[in-house]
Amino acid sequence: MRVLLIGSSGMLGTDIRNEWTTDEIIPATSKDADIRDLVQVRALLARTKPDWVVLSAAYTDVDGSEKNKETAFAVNGTGTENVAQAATEAKAKLFYVSTDYVFDGTSSRPYETTDKINPVNVYGASKAAGEKAIQDNARDWIIGRTSWLFGASGSSFPEKILQAAATRPELKVVADQIGSPTFTRDLAAAIRDLIKKDARGMMHITNSGSCSWCDFAKEILRQAGRGIPVHPITTAEAARLAKRPANSILSPASLNAEGIHLRNWQDAVGAYLAEMKSIGKLSS
Repeated sequence: MRVLLIGSSGMLGTDIRNEWTTDEIIPATSKDADIRDLVQVRALLARTKPDWVVLSAAYTDVDGSEKNKETAFAVNGTGTENVAQAATEAKAKLFYVSTDYVFDGTSSRPYETTDKINPVNVYGASKAAGEKAIQDNARDWIIGRTSWLFGASGSSFPEKILQAAATRPELKVVADQIGSPTFTRDLAAAIRDLIKKDARGMMHITNSGSCSWCDFAKEILRQAGRGIPVHPITTAEAARLAKRPANSILSPASLNAEGIHLRNWQDAVGAYLAEMKSIGKLSS
C-alpha cells in the first residue's frame, strides 16, 4: 500500500512515520505542495499515485485563528477541499485529522460521532469546514476527530508545563475545561490500523479517560517527579483570545467498534516522558 502523508514534518506526521513501517509512506510537506493551491495538490497526487492520503497538515493555532481567520479557513477549509477533490480524481482514499473543537462543549456526556457540531471559535469552524469539504468531495474517507494532542516530536502542553515548572515556584492551570489528552504515537498507530482495516466514516480517536487541564498538569509533574504546587483557575481567569469548549470529551464507541482500544491517558503520559528522556529532551 502507498500512503501519501501530507503534513509529514508535524508532531503527528512525524509519529505516523515512526509508527507505520510496514507500508510505503510518502512524506509531503508544504515544500512539496501548498494545499491551498489545487493545481499543486493535483500534481503531488499525480506524481505519488497513492492508495490512501493522510491529511494531518493544518493551521492549528487556536488563538492565532481568531486574528487570522482568512488563513485558518484557507488552510483548514479550502486546503482540505483541494485535497479531497484531488484524491477523488486520483481514486485515492482519504483520512482527515479533525478536532474536538467542532463541538460547543455544552454536552453533559462524551460526544458521539453522530452529535451535532457547533464550533465556538474560528479554529473549530475552519476544521468543521474541512469536515464538510471531505463529506462533499471525497469518495472514500475517514474523518478522525481527536483532542488535546501531545508528543515528543513537537512542542505540546506537557513540555510547556515541564519548562514552566523548572523556572516557577508554582503554576496556575485551567480546571473548568475537560477533555481526553491524546499521545500522538497512539493516535498515529490508530490511524494506521484504521486504514489497514479499510475503515470508513467518522471516528473519535483519543486515549481513554478524561481530565481537566489542571489535572493533566498535575499528572505530568507527578510522573516526572517535579513537586511544585499547581493551582486551579477558571477559563475566564486564563483570559485566552479564543473561546474553548468546557467539555470536549469524545466517545470511543466508533473506534472500539473497529476493535481498536487506546490505553488510558495516564499511561500515555508515562510513555511520553520515557520518550522525552530517551531523546534527551528531559533529564531524569
